[in-house]
Amino acid sequence: MATEDTIKIRELQRNPEQIRNIAICAHIDHGKTTFSDNLLAGAGMMSENLAGKACVLDFHEDEAERGITIDSASVSMVHNLDGQDYLINLIDTPGHVDFGGDVTRAMRAVDGAIVLTCASEGIMPQTETVLRQALKERVKPILFINKVDRLIREVKLTPEEMQKKFIKIINDVNRLISQIAEEGYKDKWQVSVNEGSVAFGSAFHNWALSIPYMKKKGISFKEIIDAYEAGGENYKVLAKKAPIHEVILNMVVRNHPNPKVAQEYRIPRIWHGDPDSEMGKDLKSCNVDGKVAFVPIKIVIDPHAGEVAAGRLFSGKIKQGDELYMNITKKKVRAQQVSIYKGAKRVQLDEVVAGNIVGIVGLKDVVVGETISIEPMEPFDAINHLFEPVVTKSITAKRTADLPKLIEILRQVGKEDPSLRIEINEETGESLISGMGELHLEIIENRIKSEKHLEIEMGPPIIVYRESVAKASEPAEGRSPNKHNSFFIKVEPLEEKISQAIVDGVLPTGRMKKKDKTLDQTIVNLGIAREEAQQYRDIFQGNVFLDKTKGEVHIGEVIELVLDSFEEVMKAGPMAREPCLKLKVSLMDLKLHEDAIHRGPAQVYPAIRESIRAAFAKASPAIFEPVQIHQIEAPTEFMGAVTSLVSQKRGNLIDVEQEAAMITIKGELPVSEMIGWTSDLRSTTEGRGVSSLVNQTFKKLPTDLQAKVIRQIRDRKGLAENQ
Repeated sequence: MATEDTIKIRELQRNPEQIRNIAICAHIDHGKTTFSDNLLAGAGMMSENLAGKACVLDFHEDEAERGITIDSASVSMVHNLDGQDYLINLIDTPGHVDFGGDVTRAMRAVDGAIVLTCASEGIMPQTETVLRQALKERVKPILFINKVDRLIREVKLTPEEMQKKFIKIINDVNRLISQIAEEGYKDKWQVSVNEGSVAFGSAFHNWALSIPYMKKKGISFKEIIDAYEAGGENYKVLAKKAPIHEVILNMVVRNHPNPKVAQEYRIPRIWHGDPDSEMGKDLKSCNVDGKVAFVPIKIVIDPHAGEVAAGRLFSGKIKQGDELYMNITKKKVRAQQVSIYKGAKRVQLDEVVAGNIVGIVGLKDVVVGETISIEPMEPFDAINHLFEPVVTKSITAKRTADLPKLIEILRQVGKEDPSLRIEINEETGESLISGMGELHLEIIENRIKSEKHLEIEMGPPIIVYRESVAKASEPAEGRSPNKHNSFFIKVEPLEEKISQAIVDGVLPTGRMKKKDKTLDQTIVNLGIAREEAQQYRDIFQGNVFLDKTKGEVHIGEVIELVLDSFEEVMKAGPMAREPCLKLKVSLMDLKLHEDAIHRGPAQVYPAIRESIRAAFAKASPAIFEPVQIHQIEAPTEFMGAVTSLVSQKRGNLIDVEQEAAMITIKGELPVSEMIGWTSDLRSTTEGRGVSSLVNQTFKKLPTDLQAKVIRQIRDRKGLAENQ
């Protein structure tokens, strides 16, 4: 029997003007899950007594055990503002940096973000990271300052001091927005108390305030302070006077765009097809009757239904039984079930329409970030994660008989968490799993053991390095095995501006389709000569390939083979088969045999590999190691101990700040020295120091370590001299 809520959700999902798709993003432990529980409870989607304790969105045992959200879950609720119902689709995202990939993926599906910060701690490194991810996808931020009760009860600030604290946090957020956002959004998206895009309150005590709400209900901030100062449980009246869900969801409806408005400016950022085509127009207008375009951002394994692909339907409608096309894997599949979310449960419908976050069952072998349509279309931009996996462990099943099960589970885990990189070796039985850090891999290991019930053994952590060059090489010749074809290739470091534009998603990765004028212009705007901009053929894993040949008749027939080999070498470089970084590879000239039979894959692949390798050797090759910048906080008396710990780990201090009895140190540390970092920091600071990742880059490994590290990697991979 359909409840009243379910009927409302069914009706509302058909009207994009009444939908808001939002995500909550914040630093770890700033109270996100408690906050989303309270929104759900207020919207009648769970019992109020459980709110803040149930952590409804934490499904996995390890989430409940560790008290952190690991999987982001989608939840839908109905909210009434001024007599009008709205459907609010919320994606709860994790704050821990090891699960930052989930945040990036969530941002693809939403149009608005609630940035949640702690009133006493203010903006933290992770808050900055998630805000960066939101703005990169053109997702509009609003601000909620949480844990205000602590300022009143624990820190005992006066109203004036509290106001100063709030102003500082708001200014910090606005400064970040003007630094990170693109032109045109820097000022437009500033958050403001007077305009109602800032609220403050306590998720734990279930109240919140914003200026519009205070005016509407005649509440003053003094009432809040009085309620806490009266002692006992007097603060409970606040949850009745200014319930958090009402204040926040009012703010969402008023300040966040509906899908029709948002897609108008978001689509040009995340989809690079022809804006004037029928598909382009459907996408920009979120056309319910248009062509289907759906992007899954999460694959959830449901014990009853199998794989559910949850994601955003950007245009068109999908019915149960529809035949769909997956553009990346180029496969046809059939939608077996379509559903939307009510609370955290899926409600099956006959059809789902554009503008919603929906779940679809039946998309066999679908991957996150795939573009799903009825007929082939230009796929959406790949979802680029801010950080790449840099720690790898080998994983084997304890019993040989469990090998097939392990392979199946690894494929599932890779789908559930696409920020993992998994290499399955069915012959040796040893597979490799790469993640963001030790904690990431530790949690995956526990999940395989406890939820998938498989006994496994994990090897010691292996660090993934990168290969690059320091200067431009001369063109080097590579000849095909039959000696009938020659390729001349030059290798040099990639310009920093181009490299940054790839990281920021300004330059889309992939092979260039037919001449893309807008792409040429983007490259020219980055300071590259127009002639060179027109020579770009492929952007792959942060490296680029240029075709500088002139008037070669047969190049069109071999260019795809050339790009295949270029990508192969970029995945496993010449020195130690580690991935390449920031390389610009240019094909300067080529000599091809007249007869096509003599220039097939068996001739082209080895020639290109040989040519890139020879050029690489002439360009001062070097190994680059992953380096992380961490922000470490500890009581002042541990300053000496923390700084010496950083230098023991080959780290550098970037910045040291002292405020009251706490110090904040920013340090740059090589990942290879960070194994066991958390426990070392705990023992150095008697358990009172915390560290969080701010950024990750690659830096050249010190010269005296180069040869040793190359030898270690080659030995580990069992590479012979000439391999």
